[in-house]
Amino acid sequence: MRTHVRYPIALATSFLWIGFIGAISFMEAWLKFQAPGITVPLGLGIGRLVFSALNKVEWVLALIILGNFVVGKAHFSSPRTILYALPLTLLVLQTVWLLPALNVRVELLLQGQEPENSYLHLYYEGMEICKVVCLSLLGTKLFKR
Repeated sequence: MRTHVRYPIALATSFLWIGFIGAISFMEAWLKFQAPGITVPLGLGIGRLVFSALNKVEWVLALIILGNFVVGKAHFSSPRTILYALPLTLLVLQTVWLLPALNVRVELLLQGQEPENSYLHLYYEGMEICKVVCLSLLGTKLFKR
């Protein structure tokens, strides 16, 4: 039996997006502080640079998926739309609110100040987990079609 995938680019891109999140958010973010000679300020500076780049890559991947849906004339009232819209919404929140707020905290730490306790990092990780779950389900749905 031969399987036909209607949105192959969106399928591949959803799993590529998961890979970027896993490699950066779930590995690089904490591993860099384990490296010999990495100070907290240096690690924070690297993290700010890497997460800014990740954010840009995520936007490219999100737009590629959207483009494949538009070109493929996807029905935007299907369950796959929700599985795409949720990570996209979280990406918007991260871009306009969460990353700038985390950058303010990094800047305070780099200036030797101690920012107030916050849950911003937990929010970010929670959003990353939610994106991975949605993108996994999206990829699975796209493969089954």
